[in-house]
Amino acid sequence: MENNIKEEFISTLSHEIRTPLTSIKGFSQTMLNSWDKLSEEKKKEFTGIILNQSQRLINLVENVLNVAKIDSNSNNLVLTKINVNNIMQSCINVIQMAHKDYKFNFEKSKNELFILSDNDKTQQILLNILDNAVKYSVNSNIIDIKTYNNNEYNVFSITNYGNYIEESNYEKIFEKFYRVSSYISSTTQGSGLGLYIAKSLVESMKGKIQILSSEKDKYCTFNIYLPVFEVETMTKNIGV
Repeated sequence: MENNIKEEFISTLSHEIRTPLTSIKGFSQTMLNSWDKLSEEKKKEFTGIILNQSQRLINLVENVLNVAKIDSNSNNLVLTKINVNNIMQSCINVIQMAHKDYKFNFEKSKNELFILSDNDKTQQILLNILDNAVKYSVNSNIIDIKTYNNNEYNVFSITNYGNYIEESNYEKIFEKFYRVSSYISSTTQGSGLGLYIAKSLVESMKGKIQILSSEKDKYCTFNIYLPVFEVETMTKNIGV
């Protein structure tokens, strides 16, 4: 069973790599062969496609490399004091550049909140969940985001609309390779590694991730809980 899933994953990954490479090659050849015949508008359009597909390929490679690090337990963390609202806004800005037709409603915590976390890994977690929210929105271009404290953790909450996840799949969607045979449409771009990476990194930083979803209201919320920054914690060995 595991071998079959891995084979399907490798097949899917091969397709995901081939697709952006084909686009990059095709549009590059068109520009080289027909440069003088193309309008400035078309040149800009084709260049934008090449850039977009190049970034897609980079993200895919990074996800595969990150899985390898996680599996080999070599994901070294550098824990620092991080402003919750600032890092969330920074990640929203990155995603907004790639998805300009989406509206990201950010309800910031009223008070300044800080987490004890690895800056790069936290950004990767948030970007993966935001990207996932955009991919699986259906007939909606709105993503709702909140930050707050629940007395135990500082929380990042990200919600998309038009789709839902059955409760029986809450844990399964974080499994490596699961996307291939999951409820998610095979027409959606992605390797299925983003959620596995996000959950692994959250747990490596002593946090947790939770899904809330409703078939009736057609929404899906990912809540990311990360440890509150406390000065004394910096002096302790927390086992990472």
